[in-house]
Amino acid sequence: MPAPEPIQLRLLHVHAHPDDESSKGAATTARYVDEGVEVMVATCTGGERGSVLNPKLAGDPDVEANIAEIRRREMERAREILGIRQVWLGFVDSGFPEGDPAPPLPPGCFGLVDPQVAAGRLVKVIREFRPHVVTTYDERGGYPHADHIMCHRITVEAFRAAADPGAWPEHGEPWQAAKLYYHMSFHRRRYEMLELAMHEHGLDYQVPARDEDPYSFGRLTTFIECSKYFPVRDAALRAHATQIDPDGPWFAVPLAIQQAGWPTEDYQLVISKVPTMIPENDLFAGLRQIPTVPEFFI
Repeated sequence: MPAPEPIQLRLLHVHAHPDDESSKGAATTARYVDEGVEVMVATCTGGERGSVLNPKLAGDPDVEANIAEIRRREMERAREILGIRQVWLGFVDSGFPEGDPAPPLPPGCFGLVDPQVAAGRLVKVIREFRPHVVTTYDERGGYPHADHIMCHRITVEAFRAAADPGAWPEHGEPWQAAKLYYHMSFHRRRYEMLELAMHEHGLDYQVPARDEDPYSFGRLTTFIECSKYFPVRDAALRAHATQIDPDGPWFAVPLAIQQAGWPTEDYQLVISKVPTMIPENDLFAGLRQIPTVPEFFI
């Protein structure tokens, strides 16, 4: 009897804004696309209230007046570079209110939605795309932006609800994704290794200050070797021209030093419906030997 054909693996990243898919896990994405995995990004908001972070474009009245459409076009370019599918969930950017105390979030924004209600849009995406693996941010949103925190909340809710036959029956047949991960690449251990590598080459680099270090707290479980795809990641990030300073700190460490100093993107495995061993080097660990049964996870 011939061996069964391997299943078509599918990966869903859930992000808050256009550009997050390129700054968080983009090299992982590029690696899996290259391996034949079908990858989709669900973008929660259009980034309508995002600041223009590229000093060459800041203050341009045309850019500021058309930021939503510009960011949509930037997302199109990044999508082509990464080779992914992408869907907009249609929520409205909350902005990043600053001050002490910070002003309230604007009415109707993503940060103020009821996550159990808002998760319905993502449930529909999950049931239609049927991902085996889902990624998003941790409970702090990676950093305390209201949209990132809400992205976490609706993803966790949708991961559960998509498999519940009694939830959102109008959004299709239930689908239980096998694994849920949090992005965890911005941690002190990585920055320390990059600092060491920079100093070994006679270059100056200072570890960014962070409130919390998931590496020290033992949260990292999964390390995806993807240094070959760092150039793809950088190209996708530069496609978001309003959101990145091409001469800024994102690109302060030369590519070859990044590839040698810390060649992985890192994750925390939060839920797994299949057996796996920690540490992992593959988001699909435990899935690749499963026979081709479309309803396997139901």
